[in-house]
Amino acid sequence: MPVSRASGVDRRLFLASLLGAAAGVAGLSGCAESSAATGGEGASAAPLADKVPAGTSLKISSFQNVQQLQFKLADLPALPFKVSSWLNIGAGPDVINAFRAKSLDLANNAGIPPIQAHYQGFDAKIVAINITRKPNYLFATKPGSDIHTVEDFRGKKLAFSQGQAQGVVLLRALKQAGLKYDDVKLVPLTSNQFLTALQSGQVDIAPLANSQSPAYLKQYGSKGARVVTTDVVDLLNLLWAPTSVLNDEAKAAAVAAYIPQWARGQVWQYEHPDVWNEEFYVKTQNLTLDQAEAITALANKPLFSPSWAEAIKWEQETADLLAEGGFVKRFDVSSLFDHRFEGIAAKSVAAEYRS
Repeated sequence: MPVSRASGVDRRLFLASLLGAAAGVAGLSGCAESSAATGGEGASAAPLADKVPAGTSLKISSFQNVQQLQFKLADLPALPFKVSSWLNIGAGPDVINAFRAKSLDLANNAGIPPIQAHYQGFDAKIVAINITRKPNYLFATKPGSDIHTVEDFRGKKLAFSQGQAQGVVLLRALKQAGLKYDDVKLVPLTSNQFLTALQSGQVDIAPLANSQSPAYLKQYGSKGARVVTTDVVDLLNLLWAPTSVLNDEAKAAAVAAYIPQWARGQVWQYEHPDVWNEEFYVKTQNLTLDQAEAITALANKPLFSPSWAEAIKWEQETADLLAEGGFVKRFDVSSLFDHRFEGIAAKSVAAEYRS
């Protein structure tokens, strides 16, 4: 059911339904108080070890097995630790759940999941950042829609995932178009529900990744579905880990050793689009070569900054935007960054890939 934003009661019901379903968290007020109480406390300030101790292992997320494929195709050196499991998860709420269950040590996400985790009272830190300058998402309409611009979103049902990148892209697009939250109807869903919601008409609009739109339009374009593009970007592609993992000297050293591989894998993918189109999009995602090339044409050049200043500013703007809508409480996002790892990614790539 769509959720109205007309009152504080509706907002609390919206938060409870979304977070309870997507993140498995109970007692929002208690979680928020816990988050405020921890506020980044307990993070280790110990220098990172020069070498990874023998026997160290990490459990790392790799949505759709992208990381393993990058490392294999790029022929990167073996990691100096054991990856005890690669978890095929990518959605922020799923990652937070896995962190809580101690089944995941390190994950690749956008900027909003760390904010969501903080609000829920779970302490985790950002350890690496790739800056994205071009939009990774667009807005798809349901079949038979008369929507052509973001301004047309007024009064419509919009798929909204508070804990994922798609959520903040939607909020930023609304703000840019001069629309208030009460001008639209936000429907709480997770991103893996977006396509079904569009197909069934449960929502009028859903943010889709660039890689999802070709297949959706191929199936529903003839039935009146279309996409609305904007210049709204989700700036941060990052690695993050639970503070408990980073406080373990051996695991922290392993995280530091993984970051250069993560950065170089993305550079290799960007520099070898033809190989990636065939090996990933065609062979594993069942897309046509034309669809793959259309996606790759929109790809962001990887950019790893020696300084996190821009990233922190962006993350604060994002947190403030969520707070304005009553989705989280205001806080200083600097507590989300573990500066021991700042600059590691930038040092591992050529100068042209440093922002």
